[in-house]
Amino acid sequence: MGNADYAYPNADCVHRVAIPPPQPFFKSLKYSLKETFFPDDPFRKFKNQTPSIKFVLGLQYFFPIFEWAPKYTLQFLKSDLISGITIASLAIPQGISYAKLANLPPILGLYSSFIPPLIYAMMGSSRDLAVGTVAVGSLLMASMLGRVVNYIENPNLFLHLAFTATFFAGVLQASLGLFRLGFIVDFLSHATIVGFMGGAATVVCLQQLKSILGLEHFTHEADLVSVMRSVFTQTHEWRWESAVLGCCFIFFLLVTRYFSKRQPKFFWVSAMAPLASVILGSLLVYLTHAEKHGVQVIGKLKKGLNPPSVTNLVLVSPYMGTAIKTGLVTGIIALAEGIAVGRSFSMFKNYHIDGNKEMIAIGTMNIFGSFTSCYLTTGPFSRSAVNYNAGCKTAASNIVMAIAVMLTLLFLTPLFHFTPLVVLSAIIVSAMLGLIDYQAAIHLWKIDKFDFLVCFSAYVGVVFGSVEIGLVIAVAVSLLRVLLFIARPRTFLLGNIPNSAVYRNVEQYPNANHVPGILILEIDAPIYFANASYLRERITRWMDEEEDRIKASGQTSLQYVIMNMTTVANIDTSGISMLEECKKSVDRRGLQLVLVNPGSEVMKKLNKSKFLDELGHKWVYLTVEEAVGACNFMLNTYKPNPLKDDSEGWNNA
Repeated sequence: MGNADYAYPNADCVHRVAIPPPQPFFKSLKYSLKETFFPDDPFRKFKNQTPSIKFVLGLQYFFPIFEWAPKYTLQFLKSDLISGITIASLAIPQGISYAKLANLPPILGLYSSFIPPLIYAMMGSSRDLAVGTVAVGSLLMASMLGRVVNYIENPNLFLHLAFTATFFAGVLQASLGLFRLGFIVDFLSHATIVGFMGGAATVVCLQQLKSILGLEHFTHEADLVSVMRSVFTQTHEWRWESAVLGCCFIFFLLVTRYFSKRQPKFFWVSAMAPLASVILGSLLVYLTHAEKHGVQVIGKLKKGLNPPSVTNLVLVSPYMGTAIKTGLVTGIIALAEGIAVGRSFSMFKNYHIDGNKEMIAIGTMNIFGSFTSCYLTTGPFSRSAVNYNAGCKTAASNIVMAIAVMLTLLFLTPLFHFTPLVVLSAIIVSAMLGLIDYQAAIHLWKIDKFDFLVCFSAYVGVVFGSVEIGLVIAVAVSLLRVLLFIARPRTFLLGNIPNSAVYRNVEQYPNANHVPGILILEIDAPIYFANASYLRERITRWMDEEEDRIKASGQTSLQYVIMNMTTVANIDTSGISMLEECKKSVDRRGLQLVLVNPGSEVMKKLNKSKFLDELGHKWVYLTVEEAVGACNFMLNTYKPNPLKDDSEGWNNA
């Protein structure tokens, strides 16, 4: 049945849009706050429970180990033991490597792989996250602290600032979790993280040219131009022995990773490769005395467990500000990486992790880590992937890893004396190449060019500026996109799909027919002060374009403007003023404005503002089909001026 033949029934059969009952302001505010800060309703299981049970549930909430430990089995222990030993073999060489990347004593990498994993095992909700230091966080700390303190000239102050920055990072992370502010991390979009991590990985690889080429003097800047200038102005200091050794180990590590990807059951090959590289490199240097020929080695690592560092925190000016700034930036990045990695692997095993609990756990382990000579830790992807592939069952794999690191600290640290720095650089390079996700960038280009722009901006900002600049650019471009979506929402012209009562966007469905005498528009966003002016102008332009089209085609003159507000979830006073101005504009043209299905919040506000009284409640319909039917009925039955009071004619109809 075509629109022109639509036989509109008695008005009593029309489904009217209901106006919700008024809600007290504080009740609405309470609901909004609850949905913002407690969308998962963590307190529902505490209802109707005895105080003792509430205490146990509270203990399990902050310490999930009390939830899974009573159900622990021997089979779980077997799996976690294998996983823990496997990730320990990766954590030890990576920890030493990343500590060097952060310009900190190598032993700190081992300290940071001992205490924090134990804390996370008690407080973390992820079964697969393997805790430790990360390359991006290490680079950020070295870069931001290095601008204020030279780690060569004043190593103690630099070390103490690293502990202080870790403390403030932990305070921020735990606070976000305790105050349920985890949604802040969501401002780092997927595109932002892809570009940022890719850029940071590129910069980290560039930094390794110092060790691979055996250079003693190197720039403190991290951008591409500074690194290339530093490398090519010192060609006379290049050490071919170091370069050959580094390239060989990079090739070995990449081959083992490729083999493990092609043969997943041999995941342990790539996991053991870094430790094997350290052992082979140390033996090679020891047997050939390569340290006397320009190959730099780690040197002496002192034995023993983490010494306390509470008294080393720098809580006085002028350095405290730098530590706070570094802690905030590195804390957010570490949090985003840890939660993203945890959620990724939880999806594979079909279990839920609580983002706020993760923040509390990661924050707590960094706070206690800063007290025990550790620097920034989170859940790196490479280590967690190995943990997952090794078949871990619970967070106990972190405990096994920590015990293995503890034994290393107590008995095995002298064995790392001859480990060449170039091997550590090779381990870092091989790990970082996996973070340059060019396939994800290509996918972004194919799907969403603006997302690709965000990704590319982050990458370029990091590589040619600094890690902080890249992060700021990426977040700024992402926020700009959000603002553009809000300030310039889409409006669509709807038409009737032939032989149906369905109305769709005429751009998406070119066969949709214009309804004679009726302009049907759809607004695809909430109406706020930021977009009210634009929407008023766009709606006016739609009316002008429709009248021009009608004149050109000689069709029935325009009589009704229908606005489908199904997707308008909310409106503010600026939006209501916009609707009032649109109504006046429609009235001046001798037309009638019709609304379709405003949301509950919109209806409440339109009713309170008396706009519905001005418009007339009869001009608000539940569906576009009913609105078009009513307008067609009016056009076909009698043709009054819509500006006049036609209630008598309508009631008679």
